[in-house]
Amino acid sequence: MCGIVGILGKQAVAGQVVEALRRLEYRGYDSAGVATLEGGRLSRRRAEGKLKNLEVRLSNEPLDGLIGIGHTRWATHGKPTESNAHPHATEKLAVVHNGIIENFRELKAELEADGHVFASETDTEVIAHLVTRELDRGKDPIAAVGASLPHLRGAFALAFLFEGQEDLLIGARKGSPLAVGIGDGEMYLGSDALALAPFTNLIAYLDEGDWVVLNRKGATFYDADGSQVERRAQRVAAGAFLVEKGNHHHFMAKEIYEQPEVVGHTLTHYVDMANGVARLPFETPFDWKDLSRLSVSACGTAYYAGLTAKYWFEKLARLPVEIDVASEFRYREAPLPANGLALFVSQSGETADTLACLRYARQEGQHIMSVVNVPTSTIARESDVVAPTLAGPEIGVASTKAFTCQLTALAGLAIAAARARGTLTAEQEAAYVQELIALPGLMAQALTLESEIEKLARKLSRARDVLYLGRGTAFPLALEGALKLKEISYIHAEGYPAGELKHGPIALIDEDMPVIVIAPHDALFEKTASNMQEVAARGGRIILITDAKGAAEAGVVPEATIIMPEMDPLFAPIVYAVPIQMIAYQTAVFMGKDVDQPRNLAKSVTVE
Repeated sequence: MCGIVGILGKQAVAGQVVEALRRLEYRGYDSAGVATLEGGRLSRRRAEGKLKNLEVRLSNEPLDGLIGIGHTRWATHGKPTESNAHPHATEKLAVVHNGIIENFRELKAELEADGHVFASETDTEVIAHLVTRELDRGKDPIAAVGASLPHLRGAFALAFLFEGQEDLLIGARKGSPLAVGIGDGEMYLGSDALALAPFTNLIAYLDEGDWVVLNRKGATFYDADGSQVERRAQRVAAGAFLVEKGNHHHFMAKEIYEQPEVVGHTLTHYVDMANGVARLPFETPFDWKDLSRLSVSACGTAYYAGLTAKYWFEKLARLPVEIDVASEFRYREAPLPANGLALFVSQSGETADTLACLRYARQEGQHIMSVVNVPTSTIARESDVVAPTLAGPEIGVASTKAFTCQLTALAGLAIAAARARGTLTAEQEAAYVQELIALPGLMAQALTLESEIEKLARKLSRARDVLYLGRGTAFPLALEGALKLKEISYIHAEGYPAGELKHGPIALIDEDMPVIVIAPHDALFEKTASNMQEVAARGGRIILITDAKGAAEAGVVPEATIIMPEMDPLFAPIVYAVPIQMIAYQTAVFMGKDVDQPRNLAKSVTVE
């Protein structure tokens, strides 16, 4: 969730870039920088820490260029030093980048073999050298960017500035948002419209996979295939900049699409991407090796995040986990062991039942850790340790990005705990960390399934009841999928472990019952496939969410199959949450429901 700004102006732009970056400070950052063209030559000013440090640098070493890019960085690869701050540059271009490039090590080795010399520890510098190599091969800047983008794996938003090109900025997005601002002989790029509010209210948004070429006369948009496309500009009312939906009809849709970016931002707190190890953004007042039990309490979607984490902590860290719905745990006076850790998950950090559980656990002598999205909340203040989720503001009542950021934080915690408890080898840790690093890119791929899911939702909207099935970590996701559908479409839905099918739910199945099966191809897939056979034998309408291998081995012909990208099944819930959310969202939209504010529900439940 770093900040990107680009300006093609009529006067010196460095001050305007800093002003725009200040409007993105809410995203968090630890360094900042600006690059402009001074007489056609690239010139950069970068500084560690807050924007005021960059302003001091610019005061002492001013920039007068009429075109420039700027960035606020939250460190992912490499420490928050000036040399790692953006923009990154070669002798031919400068670039700023939000997101994570998964294959940067492979690209860096390839580029170094070609003679390119790197000056930072970041993944971003690889992009600068990749495009420079295409320029060296004789391509113009537009062709060089077009040839380079397909080599990048991961999630990103980019802005490029080229030596000697006083009337050219290029932007691109995959999984991270990017907006174009249109002025009078001036053009702008920004991570969101809020950054551009002082300059223009005419905004166009890049669709997933788009890239854009800006000059002072306007913008030319290209899709992921390199074909020129039209992207509609829209006027945004001044007050709407503070809580604007971008090019989405609802906040829920916007927040679903923000997930690659915010999950990547959360990952930076729990993973050292340069060295491939887990890390924690805090010191713990306990030793993970000494813990006797982990007791998790939460409500609603946060409870399902905790239930998923139970599988991770027990499998990876071999730490026994008990999990309770907070409203039940607070009243049953559960005995809690010595050297126990109580973990509380909450988006708002103000959930009344969860807070009451925290206070009970404190009385019982437990160490207290919370996973929250609001670091100033009551639950955060009363915890020994706070594990932040960094999802940013979530406006839609039905949780989306907060859920996947909770899962991401909990996955990082589980790997760190496993290392501390000696239950993972260094090689295993590195492999799991690499799987986490791949998550934003995989989520961006999952978002491309929206058109398929929209067709499915039209059929689903006619159902009275829907059954969700899953095994292992897919079981909590089945519960979450059913909850989402209930919350915003008001269709009755239930989630079950697939193995429980014959213990009751199978009685409900007939030709009118959609059964959504969440089944990445894992060690349990064969058993889930048997359950699908049972559903098919009774005429149930199977909707299968799996990968290509699972689809090939399902043994039934589903009514619909959502093919997900290949990934480690252990962390698949973080990515598989995307189609689950989209199914609920598209169904509710088709039915004409109030998606962002469903009836009878509140964003933060602060009473019993």
